[in-house]
Amino acid sequence: MHNAQPWRFVHRSGTDTVELYGDPARALPREDPAHRALHLGCGAALFSLRVAAADHGLHADVRLLPEPGDPWHLADVRLQGPTAEGRDEDRDLAVLRPALWERHTSRFPFTEERIPAELLDGLSAEAVREGCRLVVPGAWHTDAVLGLVHASELFEAANASVREEVAAWTRTGKAGDGTTLDGTSEGMSEGMSEGMSEGMSEGMSEGIPSYAFGPRQYDVTSPVRDFDTARRVAARASASFEKKPQIALLGTAGDTPREWLMAGQAMQRILLRATLDGLSTSLMSQPLEWPELRSLARDPASTMGFVHMVFRLGYGPRGRATPRRPVAEVLDIA
Repeated sequence: MHNAQPWRFVHRSGTDTVELYGDPARALPREDPAHRALHLGCGAALFSLRVAAADHGLHADVRLLPEPGDPWHLADVRLQGPTAEGRDEDRDLAVLRPALWERHTSRFPFTEERIPAELLDGLSAEAVREGCRLVVPGAWHTDAVLGLVHASELFEAANASVREEVAAWTRTGKAGDGTTLDGTSEGMSEGMSEGMSEGMSEGMSEGIPSYAFGPRQYDVTSPVRDFDTARRVAARASASFEKKPQIALLGTAGDTPREWLMAGQAMQRILLRATLDGLSTSLMSQPLEWPELRSLARDPASTMGFVHMVFRLGYGPRGRATPRRPVAEVLDIA
């Protein structure tokens, strides 16, 4: 969420295990108070590790939440030689390796070309492989979700602390970028972690740079989050977006940290497969950040209990890469 990159990996010398931890310094206390989105992001990073391991001929044996007393210890990954029972799964994971470099969020207009049903079915199958469900909503459900997107924009506009948190993770290149309105990290609103405020200076390798905002929408028909509602980027262009957005909802039966991690892995798997299928993608979490709206996102006739992410899919620009934290910041060799 907001390119916060809230993960930390630890490899202990002499072992074959890599530990994954969530980084509370990169939490978003206003928009993600339960850390559900943080778990999704860490689950995506975990899936990327599985893909890279498979590409190197290793099998990643994953144990989620290995220490009940430490909620920030999210997973242990034991890297082994190829196993007979994991051979087919690892081969399928290794195929996704090129997409790790190619996949980028695109907040640009997509064409009106419809996605073939077989591609959508394939994405749904990828979610099932991670113990999750991907639902392509019908016309009324799509309209309902888009309505929730617009409602969440109004909720955000009325909440100064949420707007402040969003601004803290966006990069416009202006002086004071990533700080509070008074220009000091000490003035950040109560509830923001100390580590977060220390990491908000200009030029940091996290957050969303202005070139990734995409153009403004003329007619606001597509579920693309506008990270510059305050219009700090003066030269930002405007464009017409697709009239009939193609969306899909990712969810699970329950709503626990384990299922959040499962959903994060499914999310990354879907995004990587979509990239190899020639699709452009963006993510919309905004209506899911408000409890009173999130419960309305699911189809009441569906067995999906809880929605974790709304995907926007289509054909259009792929988007540019956003900054990544240096390896030394995300990997400890103990």
